[in-house]
Amino acid sequence: MSLIQNIVILTGAGVSAESGIDTFRDGGGLWEQHRVEDVATPEAFARDPDLVLRFYDMRREAIQTKEPNAAHVALARLDAEWPGELLIVTQNVDDLHERAGAKRLLHMHGEHLNAWCTVCDARMPWSGPLLDRPACPVCGASGSLRPDIVWFGEMPYRMDEIYHALNRADLFVSIGTSGAVYPAAGFVREARASGARTLELNMEPSQGSYWFSEARHGPATQLVPQWVEEMLG
Repeated sequence: MSLIQNIVILTGAGVSAESGIDTFRDGGGLWEQHRVEDVATPEAFARDPDLVLRFYDMRREAIQTKEPNAAHVALARLDAEWPGELLIVTQNVDDLHERAGAKRLLHMHGEHLNAWCTVCDARMPWSGPLLDRPACPVCGASGSLRPDIVWFGEMPYRMDEIYHALNRADLFVSIGTSGAVYPAAGFVREARASGARTLELNMEPSQGSYWFSEARHGPATQLVPQWVEEMLG
């Protein structure tokens, strides 16, 4: 482990599942009884904004009742104590990494507790509903706020920073992701191409498991604290 200085960690829904937050593809392509196409695309928002806003209002409210689990806490500890470079890239749109204390963190798919004004392009913390079409606190436009979430068909955030970190990484670790959603599913190959060691921590083998030099399978709340202890111990 002594040769490892720069670490990039990708986290997905499997990290938050044990906190009671549904994984995206639970129930055969449904997300909380909704087809993904009906609540997570720009076309869905244009077609039925009330349905989409109601759905995200429920998610935003529910997330605020959840608590970080042992996996979030362990990653926050690694962030605090790791002396080299470290970046946690999360596909999750909850705030459980932050609440556990992680600082070197990037949300590539946006955040439930943010709103985005489509008129002035401002992004702001937002914990209440959007269904009643509140005015943008920055520019005053009414009905211009949408969830600050990257929907299918939209470009994930801060990709330049992510690829820069992957190209410098000595170790890439993927935790709790299905390996099915791009571009995140391709990160392991990007890291490998730059010479990084690669590790998968997941409940079961992901769709891209064969790209990893090592894989460990089981609950994130067990695997992640064990791995962090190895890295810091």
